[in-house]
Amino acid sequence: MIRTRERVVAVTFNAAWNDAGLDSVLGELARRHTPATFFLTGDFAVRYPEVVRRLATAVYGLGNHSYSHPHFRDLTAAGRSREVRAADRALRAAGAGRALTPFFRFPYSETSPTQIREVNALGFADVEFTTDTNGWKGTEGGMTVDLAVRRALDSLRPGAIVQMHVGASEGGTEVIDAQALPRILDAITARGYRAIDLRTLLTLLARPAGSGDKL
Repeated sequence: MIRTRERVVAVTFNAAWNDAGLDSVLGELARRHTPATFFLTGDFAVRYPEVVRRLATAVYGLGNHSYSHPHFRDLTAAGRSREVRAADRALRAAGAGRALTPFFRFPYSETSPTQIREVNALGFADVEFTTDTNGWKGTEGGMTVDLAVRRALDSLRPGAIVQMHVGASEGGTEVIDAQALPRILDAITARGYRAIDLRTLLTLLARPAGSGDKL
């Protein structure tokens, strides 16, 4: 969560599976001139370099979501470091360019103080979220567009960070978050909030590495 009293919210997306729903998401963001940050795995960047370049060209922020989306608790410190570094290399090789941020988001939202210090030492700040819409679960996981919208709006408060996903598991095409996004963005505006670019927070994170940076 962003430490602020302003009625601002950050919109973020994770991508690890495929690019299903991306066209719809980008269309809605562009239509409303809404900034967003996309956390991509390195494996995704290798498989979809054109998506990385497209996001970078559209001036969206790009964050690191590990290379292969493993459970970090099951890895050694060296293994976790390899995941972060490999993802960074893959994003750069795919053309992330100046859109690449020093932001990291843990797979499965599994964090610990030790692991946060590890990614800080690698030059990244951990950026988690206030709420996950859970749209990634799909209808097979009991989710609906209505439920995804409700989860996003129930957490709306100054400095909220909303996590959504693009892509569908196992080659599917249904992306609940892409369907929910127009309603979420409209409600954010209707309730007097505005979306901000997470990169505006970079000056707040200009502290020595290892200081426990987490948003």
